Amino acid sequence: MLTGQLEGSHSDVPDACFIRAPAGAAKVLRCEVADALSCLMVTGSEELLSRVIRVKVEHGAAFNFPVTVVVPFQARHRSSYRDVAVKIIDEDKRVSYIAPIATEGVYGGQRGSFAEVKVYSVGLFAVVSCLKQENYTIPRKGLSLKLPMDPRVCLNYLPGSFTLFPCLFQIQPLDAVLLASVKSRNYAYHSVVSTSLLLYLTHPTSRPLRRPLTVTLPCPPNPAKKKLHTGVFAPEVAYANVHIVNRDLKRFCFYVRFIDTSVKSKEMSNESLVVLGSRDKQWCVMDKVTVRSPQKGLVSFDLMENFDRLLVVRLLSPLRPCHLTCLAEELEESVCCHAVTVVLLRSRDEPRALLVAVVPSRDLSWELHRLRAQGYSDLVETSSEISMREADQLLLRFTGNITCTGKRITFHSQRKNHLLVHLTEVDPFGNYSSPHYKGTAIFYKVTRGQLEWRDDKAVLKDTKLLGDPVCSLSDSLLLWLSEELSEEETALLALSLRLCRSTAQLVRIRAGSGGLSSRAFTILAMWRRGLPAVPNQPKASLLARYLAKIGRPDLARELKCFNPALILLL
Repeated sequence: MLTGQLEGSHSDVPDACFIRAPAGAAKVLRCEVADALSCLMVTGSEELLSRVIRVKVEHGAAFNFPVTVVVPFQARHRSSYRDVAVKIIDEDKRVSYIAPIATEGVYGGQRGSFAEVKVYSVGLFAVVSCLKQENYTIPRKGLSLKLPMDPRVCLNYLPGSFTLFPCLFQIQPLDAVLLASVKSRNYAYHSVVSTSLLLYLTHPTSRPLRRPLTVTLPCPPNPAKKKLHTGVFAPEVAYANVHIVNRDLKRFCFYVRFIDTSVKSKEMSNESLVVLGSRDKQWCVMDKVTVRSPQKGLVSFDLMENFDRLLVVRLLSPLRPCHLTCLAEELEESVCCHAVTVVLLRSRDEPRALLVAVVPSRDLSWELHRLRAQGYSDLVETSSEISMREADQLLLRFTGNITCTGKRITFHSQRKNHLLVHLTEVDPFGNYSSPHYKGTAIFYKVTRGQLEWRDDKAVLKDTKLLGDPVCSLSDSLLLWLSEELSEEETALLALSLRLCRSTAQLVRIRAGSGGLSSRAFTILAMWRRGLPAVPNQPKASLLARYLAKIGRPDLARELKCFNPALILLL
């Protein structure tokens, strides 16, 4: 067993690589962790599941292959549409994928997920999750396929479609949450009811289809139809007063409701299904293709042209072709994007240690609770929501009188994205009368397309590509204020800041069982987060006014004495 260790990685995956090799291999083989190159280990829709392990042979040493390499990994999300593979980049930067012999086993006395492969070269090894590929050779007599990833996807090749040519298929699911997110950003898509999954298919481009290809895809029906049949949906309602007099001459009055479903039925009859195809990364609407619905939730159509991507969209009303192609592009882009929040936490035991965590926004409350249980401070600084793709990086820079070690964190959707940095002061005597070393953490997003391999390192192609920061986290001011406020002043400040009810509930959740300072800090952070993103907004002046209003003009005056750069970023 050869092991490597990377300080401050906070990974759930063991820092180990197991190698079975001929006798004497331990003298010439070296294994080390190379997580700094994880941003270059994935492409397309791949997701990293393991550490990046570098295996190398000492220069000039003779070595006999093959060897068996076992890489531990952890998959947080599993799917029938995705596979696990070991990706290898050799010393000449050639890329290869190997399906593991086994993915479960007992190594180092522990049972877990381990990808075992037999290899004939050394280099960088990593376990990745990638879309499953199905390869078929279409014979002259035709072929009817049901893809194993999703048997609802069927392709029917008639005899004579091709002459013994290999074809490759992949499926990318598009769930309702993703569609809702895309629709929320553009009102033009309001008439979109649902979409099919994305079908990737690779046909021989030099050989056009000789016979129609019938494609069947799942496309969810309009959920409003079910409501209509059960009588829940009532677009137009008429009421009538009915009076009944019983034998005791007592009058009762009740309402009878008449539901007019004609309007909704007419709306349903106008539903349409549109097929979009992509060729050379250009989406187009196939107007001449007729879509059939053989079963509920399934649609089928015939093709006479080669496309590398197919998508069906269900509409309540017509949508312009330009909007439909934009929708397809946004869906394809959004499926690889993740909404994350950057969190800064201080260690209770090490005042100079700072944990930077990039957390999926949907898991934020749970993750904060878990980190507090591990010994991190209740006072937390969080950013606004940021969109990141697999292998994108956040470059950390400090301004003011603070600097740090370790300045880059790479985002991987199926791994824990933590970076432990150690803070030091730039000038020990530069704070004058202030008891705090002040500084602002500024994050720049670096996409994996902006990085290149240079001297065995991942470096930015051009520093001019850095652009504007995606978020600035300056908790010095808010931490100072939260420690100065009493319980009564904190309550008055919360009223003055006019936090909405949902925000107040979120404050209670995030503050948890923390003390007064934690609650005050969370209130101030949520107020700042809710302000509109207006450049050079006088946030400090606004906060000073609120402090004076609750009877603390002294804090308002001190607030204005802070570093001007921090006040602007407040």
